[in-house]
Amino acid sequence: MLRRIRIILATVMFIGLTLLFLDFTGTMYHWVGWMPRLQFLEALLALNVGIIGVLVVLTLLFGRIYCSVICPLGVLQDIFGWLGKKAKKNRYTYSKALSWLRYGVMVLAIGCWFLGIASIVQLLAPYSAFGCIATNLLQPLWMAGNNMLASIAAYYDSYAFYHTDIWMRALPSLVIAIITLLVLAILAWRNGRTYCNTICPVGTLLALLSRFSWLKIQFDKSKCKNCSMCTKNCKSSCINYKTHTVDYSRCVVCGNCIASCKYGALKFVKVSGKSGKAVNPSQSNPSSDSRRSFLLSSALLTTAALAQQKDKMMDGGLAEIEDKVAPKRQTPLIPPGALSAQNMAKRCTGCQLCVSQCPNQVLRPSDNLLHLMQPIMSYERGYCRPECNRCSEVCPTGAIQPITPEDKISTQIGHAVWIKKNCIPLTDGVTCGNCARHCPTGAIEMVPSAPNDEESPAVPAINETRCIGCGACEYLCPARPFSAIYVEGHEMHHEN
Repeated sequence: MLRRIRIILATVMFIGLTLLFLDFTGTMYHWVGWMPRLQFLEALLALNVGIIGVLVVLTLLFGRIYCSVICPLGVLQDIFGWLGKKAKKNRYTYSKALSWLRYGVMVLAIGCWFLGIASIVQLLAPYSAFGCIATNLLQPLWMAGNNMLASIAAYYDSYAFYHTDIWMRALPSLVIAIITLLVLAILAWRNGRTYCNTICPVGTLLALLSRFSWLKIQFDKSKCKNCSMCTKNCKSSCINYKTHTVDYSRCVVCGNCIASCKYGALKFVKVSGKSGKAVNPSQSNPSSDSRRSFLLSSALLTTAALAQQKDKMMDGGLAEIEDKVAPKRQTPLIPPGALSAQNMAKRCTGCQLCVSQCPNQVLRPSDNLLHLMQPIMSYERGYCRPECNRCSEVCPTGAIQPITPEDKISTQIGHAVWIKKNCIPLTDGVTCGNCARHCPTGAIEMVPSAPNDEESPAVPAINETRCIGCGACEYLCPARPFSAIYVEGHEMHHEN
């Protein structure tokens, strides 16, 4: 019963979170938008005391069920481990914990966070690693399938699906996603939960609490035949059948050992006092396992309850438009609601959920080594529409604070800068004014390029106090490959 409930809940969490990253329409957020807020590190950074408290209580009651039910990277490892088990059954062995490595990595992660080297934490954090894989590898495949269905539907004059652009947001992020997936797959295929119990800082932190859990897996020595099946099926390599001991700091309470024991020598029971001995496991009520499973599922459901198309530039088909090239900004642009670059650096885990959810194709992972995979903005494929606040809705850490469209239109994240040598009225001698026509705040007006000549070509004049940095001017500027106007970011956002 314990194993079945764990598999059902883990499946629901994994499918929900995966679909949240894959979905580019924004509909899944209304159904499963609470799931990212259950992630431990994200709740910690968001200062969500309620979620943190429930996760701590769950760990003190049941052990590391967070790692086997709520964490998507843990479930992904179980999938690879299950595939490995299909190739070779009963392949695990007991091994001693590499405590020096586990706690060393955790101390390194905490130290880097306080020093502002967020990229180290983002590479190690489980939810961030899963988000990187889902956004860079799985979402493009999902979009390709959608486009295939759109083509089939269009053939039959149906518009149930629509085409969407598939593009690489950042090469470093793609490479990291591939490497992370390969490492996880190899480790899980061969040794199960190696990543969780040697590298993951969240797993190590929860391991400290799980030592004191109220319910634990215990041996009934009178029933044990030393068949070693529990050890051979323990993906955490934490059961020593010879000494009848379980390393509770590594056990993720998956229930595989109990299911594989033919003699009923293992039980998930309450321990008594400091001795850690089971309370009459051989005489326990047959219905006690069902009650504990019900309690476990109820607690997890309670935790869940707590958390609860861009425009296209057309050329009429007469000529191919050259792709824009991103300008070199002295200060990176960060989304409205981020407040400041410092707030983004301290609270963002680089999960890339905002990147995957951005409907305007503005957000992409940073390739800066200090802020690797944190979202930055660029306007080659779209601009930040004033009415859109999707990124602030989905951010689980508070790195992007919730912001209303009304507040967004008055929040200055940057200012436009005119580049005279690229401006079409001066280079080609044609009338333009695209930037002024599409500026949502009226921060740009066209003035004569020669102050004393009213007949001279009109060029943009920018009122920086009214500009909010949305990038409409940069995106819609017809100059190629470099726009004649671009947005420079601000370290700290302020109301306009």
